[in-house]
Amino acid sequence: MTRIAVVGGGRIGEALIAGLRESGTEPSDIAVIEAVESRAAELAKKYCILETGLDIGCEGADVIVVAVKPGDVPAVVDRIGNAISDSVHESIVVSLAAGVPTSVLENRLSAGSPVVRVMPNTAMLVGQGVSAVCKGRYARDEHLEKVVAIMESVGSVVVVDESQMDAVTAVSGSGPAYFFLLAEAMVDAAVEQGISRDVALRLASGTALGAGAMLTGGGEGPADLRAGVSSPGGTTAAAIRRLEAGGLRSAVANAVEAAATRSLELAQAAQKADDDERGH
Repeated sequence: MTRIAVVGGGRIGEALIAGLRESGTEPSDIAVIEAVESRAAELAKKYCILETGLDIGCEGADVIVVAVKPGDVPAVVDRIGNAISDSVHESIVVSLAAGVPTSVLENRLSAGSPVVRVMPNTAMLVGQGVSAVCKGRYARDEHLEKVVAIMESVGSVVVVDESQMDAVTAVSGSGPAYFFLLAEAMVDAAVEQGISRDVALRLASGTALGAGAMLTGGGEGPADLRAGVSSPGGTTAAAIRRLEAGGLRSAVANAVEAAATRSLELAQAAQKADDDERGH
């Protein structure tokens, strides 16, 4: 069995732990490492897993998942590096932090340490996430396969090159917020049309659930599905024309570009801070 240490007991860390337990991972193979003792105890009790310190938790772990805020990654990985530096056991270090390049982790670990970077999204909280994974410089295919299997416990997984991670962040990492904004706008518009807010929310959220199921059903793509709903001269066609006239496509393209640019800026800042700290 794969021994997994999850460093960070926030929402993302808990979502991963819950997914692993739901998919059949033995509780004895999962350790949570969380600085807030009450939170660590809560997770240990809830999922019947081991609550431990970083040194003990990382020693002998096959996979060490770093599920902390991006700004905390360097310090945490420094500690992980110290904890496993003398171990003969190979550990894969996995980062779930947005905007932190694999090189930042590799520079703080022993030479040749395998690192895998993951860009999850918040839908993993309900087991419906989509995660993008990429290999670091020293990670091999078998390392990637092991991480893919872990992330599949909370949704679907795609494998990309690290050069694509900023675009991935802009599409799927930030993407749930785009859909939430659309649902929010639909609810507000429905209220203006005389529907109560609670009914409007049920209509919008149920529509989103159904549309998502159709999109992921493995059949038609979004353009064909949209055409199937849009009868010539009908209500949907009238609405789509107004959305197109309002510049929906260009607004989405601009939003994704802005998010990708910001992701790149964060990655460059993280790399620069790492270089400065190491005197490069």
